[in-house]
Amino acid sequence: MPDSTTPTAVLALHYWAGAGHEFDALRPLLPAGTALLAPDLPGFGAQGAPAGFDYSVGAYADWVAAFIAEHQLTDYVLVGHSLGGKVALALAATRPAGLRRLVLLSPSPPSPEPISDDDRAASLAAYGQPAEAEKTFHTITEAALPAAAHRQIVADNLRSTQAAWAAWLLAGSLEDITALMGEIAVPCHLLVGTADRAIPAAAQRQHTLPLLPPGTPFTEVPGTGHLLPYEAPKAVAAAIAG
Repeated sequence: MPDSTTPTAVLALHYWAGAGHEFDALRPLLPAGTALLAPDLPGFGAQGAPAGFDYSVGAYADWVAAFIAEHQLTDYVLVGHSLGGKVALALAATRPAGLRRLVLLSPSPPSPEPISDDDRAASLAAYGQPAEAEKTFHTITEAALPAAAHRQIVADNLRSTQAAWAAWLLAGSLEDITALMGEIAVPCHLLVGTADRAIPAAAQRQHTLPLLPPGTPFTEVPGTGHLLPYEAPKAVAAAIAG
């Protein structure tokens, strides 16, 4: 059984064009008795979107809140990666019962994500194209990964729905939730890969870290890109352990 300092559950939210199984390598690294829940978010992986879902950050946060209620989580760490990081920040700002700590992995910042118009247009045009999915894999990773993980990352990219893909690029990533950040009342830990080309460490220092609670640790993980759960699961597990 976990001791009194160990949360009973970890709820992990994945990156844009990813899926919940990106966190599978964490399972054997967590303390015995800790449950890991990593759902596919609406429009990604195997998760369809509810009727009327608008793909906004708030809609995703509400969906995760309903997931928490459904699974009766009363003592948990919330992990948010990239898109999932922005959603985790929005949810944490509502001060949900049972939330103990927030671990942010290369999160999309609370302010509009710093993406150039050309890069945004290129990403929109890349939807559903295997060659572009392969190119994205090499852009967002730095550490060598097993072939199975490589195939999984590319496949997840290609099975994203077009609605979720476009909505994040055109709206969700551009949302400004900075006004909510003062409501976060739990400890946070921010991690980013030193070779992250999607949202570099400098961007996190400028756009994310100043809005987190004072004293929030900022860890740069050597030799890694944007996909920390795949590239550095031990570093992620250590941050979850606090």
